[in-house]
Amino acid sequence: MSEGKSITIKKDTLWKGLALVFAALFLITIFGGWSGLEINDDDGNDLGGAVQEVQVQIENNDPVYGDANAEVSVVEFSDFQCPFCARAATGFVASLKASSYVANGDVNLIFKHFPLNSIHPYAQKAGEAAECANRQDKFWEYHDLLFLNQAALDITSLKSYAVQVGLNTNDFNSCLDNDEAKSEVIKETAQATSSGGRGTPYTVITKDGEGVGFISGACPYSVFETAIEATLAGDGWYQQPNTCSVIVV
Repeated sequence: MSEGKSITIKKDTLWKGLALVFAALFLITIFGGWSGLEINDDDGNDLGGAVQEVQVQIENNDPVYGDANAEVSVVEFSDFQCPFCARAATGFVASLKASSYVANGDVNLIFKHFPLNSIHPYAQKAGEAAECANRQDKFWEYHDLLFLNQAALDITSLKSYAVQVGLNTNDFNSCLDNDEAKSEVIKETAQATSSGGRGTPYTVITKDGEGVGFISGACPYSVFETAIEATLAGDGWYQQPNTCSVIVV
């Protein structure tokens, strides 16, 4: 992408969405939740407090699948140790990558890190490894390997995956061993929580640099397709609480 930019979700859209998310999280607490979203139990992710607006910073070096200048961006915050994120990777993410939206240059996919460190001890380092792979333009190949091998995310395994995708292992190992990508993963985690994310996967959809709405959970591709179609048409939408249903307004 040519330059970094900040994505802001309109306040009226945000408040409607956050109200629904808070209601959903209350129901999750009481009834045990729905499959598709892994909630961060870190005390630092307090649901209280007034959030005025949502900002997602799109950086030059963010992994982008598709045309970097696409009208609509699907920004996924994900965790390589999260089972629902693995489901998303082979579900809506794979479908979007193969879609006509991406092929025609209308939509792109942007990956951002959101490791739930309190419950996923290997996620932070796996995210750093993916960023090290991104420096050699092999992010998506490495991304797929990580999700296929969630049971093996130790340092030795992370380095073996670098060999499998054909990375320069000296550069990769130096990047990983020296924590060169650590700050990037931490920064994106902070972006996720400040933009309303409380679990993974968490996806923000934007149009022309403005946030339109967000979807929590590993929902079916059809849900994202509805949101994308509405976004391209200029219509508003929001996710119903505790479901994978999107309502177009």
